[in-house]
Amino acid sequence: MPLRSTITGSGKVPRDPVHHPLFARYYARFSVTAETRMGLGGVRERLLAGLSGRVIEIGAGNGLNFAHYPATVSEVVAIEPERLLRKLAVEAALRSEVPVDVVPGVAEALPVKGEAFDAVVLSLVLCGVRDVSRTLGEVRRVLRPGGEVRFFEHGVGGGPAMRFAQRALDRTVWPTLAGGCHVSRDPVAALRDAGFELGPYRQLLVPEKGPRLPASYCVLGSAWRPVQQEAEPGTKAS
Repeated sequence: MPLRSTITGSGKVPRDPVHHPLFARYYARFSVTAETRMGLGGVRERLLAGLSGRVIEIGAGNGLNFAHYPATVSEVVAIEPERLLRKLAVEAALRSEVPVDVVPGVAEALPVKGEAFDAVVLSLVLCGVRDVSRTLGEVRRVLRPGGEVRFFEHGVGGGPAMRFAQRALDRTVWPTLAGGCHVSRDPVAALRDAGFELGPYRQLLVPEKGPRLPASYCVLGSAWRPVQQEAEPGTKAS
């Protein structure tokens, strides 16, 4: 499937809204190793099992999910703002057994039409977006009523000491060192606050065995956009 160009009409490549070249190189190497050594390949398989129709994946990274999409998926539009990771995602898309279109863009302003997708995939992305509320507002916009959100995210977890450490890291060095990532966000609460109906979800530790790290506390699950949408603030329901 042809991939959309990132070249503007002037022939210049636009400046990326997200630019973390050092972290992108580290993530590209570490994530491939984590597929087997930390069991993330199996997690991705469970994350995407049973999906069908048109899917948008927000924050596709280097495209490691692409190999796990089932044949029932007719198309994946993969949004990735970081240039190096997007290049690797394009290469992964060419190897995918389902059609994947890799597109530049940010989660807070998705470059696609509303209610155009049957499912949205959020895979280790809510930790790094600049505005979680706006991102989930965009997820609701592009998802058809009754459409499904599949999520695999890390966030707040552990006991009081770990939670204190997570908050301290988020206020100091972690976002700078980890490409904008935060370790104390609560993805389940964020989805609920954004008006999604939560389906089953489970807590995971990554890695399952070994030391507990600030980013070890993960959640895997699903949610739905309600068929009957709530009225926007300041408007009357019809």
